[in-house]
Amino acid sequence: MPKTLVEKIIAKNLISGDPREGGFVKIRIDRLLCHEVTTPPALEMLEKRGISAVFDPAKIVVTPDHFVPAKDEKSAELAKKLDSFVRRVGIRNYYPIGKHGVCHTIFLENGHIGPGMVAIAGDSHTCTHGVVGALAFGVGTTDVAAAIATGEVWLEVPKTIRVNLVGKLSAGVFAKDAMLEVIRILGVDGATDRVLEFGGELIDELGVEERVVFSNMSVECGATSGLINPDEKTVKYVEERGLKSPEFEILKSDDDAKFEKIIEVDVSNLEPMVAFPHLPSNSKTISAAKAAKIKIDQAYLGSCTNGRIGDLREAAAVLRGKKIADGVRMIVVPATTAIWNRADEEGLFKIFTAAGATISTPTCGACLGGHMGVLAAGERAIASTNRNFVGRMGSKKSEVYLASPRIVATSAIAGIISD
Repeated sequence: MPKTLVEKIIAKNLISGDPREGGFVKIRIDRLLCHEVTTPPALEMLEKRGISAVFDPAKIVVTPDHFVPAKDEKSAELAKKLDSFVRRVGIRNYYPIGKHGVCHTIFLENGHIGPGMVAIAGDSHTCTHGVVGALAFGVGTTDVAAAIATGEVWLEVPKTIRVNLVGKLSAGVFAKDAMLEVIRILGVDGATDRVLEFGGELIDELGVEERVVFSNMSVECGATSGLINPDEKTVKYVEERGLKSPEFEILKSDDDAKFEKIIEVDVSNLEPMVAFPHLPSNSKTISAAKAAKIKIDQAYLGSCTNGRIGDLREAAAVLRGKKIADGVRMIVVPATTAIWNRADEEGLFKIFTAAGATISTPTCGACLGGHMGVLAAGERAIASTNRNFVGRMGSKKSEVYLASPRIVATSAIAGIISD
């Protein structure tokens, strides 16, 4: 019987249950990703039950990333609990401050996930790792606790919506723009309890790091995960980062697999897109945004969506020799320590600081209203992040507009949202 990619991965890791769509299954996980916000509460659950052992210290990956460095006593305590856990059970894959970064970028960057694998974390953007053909999804604190002890998780087998991206992007239009268009079409709940599977001419053309945006922002449509069938680029990407077969297995949807529905998005004439407040689906073209003459107070470049080295290079190319507008602050947040170092070596930081931007340590930071750039009442930000809900980056009376790194940089120079 023809199967989708998600059905094949579930079958490979199945422990018990009904593996048909809508059935509930218990599956084995290959990796558990932990950070300082959701893991400490899970550890407290285990401690109350006298459970101290972990299912496999080699399969747990840990980094502090939301409040780095700690912004107050509460966040410091969370980081301390995480560090104590790592040292107590002997976690091998630990990225403390100095090696840290946004957990999802760290996970991919260091070869912890590959095709056919199952990964979970107490974080909604765990869907990011579907980019390499893995089934990766966010879970609640109780599931994190259970997975730490058992290496297992329960899941309702999701249906799959196939998204075919056809055509080629015009100059100045990027994967972020194409994904904002997908979210506009589907809406923020159009894929709830589903998996999005991306394919088509555009996916084939893009490199793995450019594809990340599609998997990462799948949850902005309500999706459990966002998968891309692995190809030669995928295999090369994971192998270059140290993951070797048989740790991963190349699985793909059958040619005659049955999808709940198939959506085709032609990107040939797509303009740069901007998601207006207060939903990622509230996207308009850059022409409409320019016509509105939206003044900004902050330009934010970073996050698990667009904080990679290619994103920083794109923004630096725009900012070279230019100045950020008066009254605008620009914050650049490389997603990991390795990206931070590479950007420094390439001279990107000199370009940013000469333009008037400031550089942050790797962190989720202001993306979730944590720190390193939260907004005051009445302020507006243009950001390369993934969400612009009410109060997402600070005050409930602030506004966040989502766009590609290039639009973030051009808007910083103009002082209004602009290309």
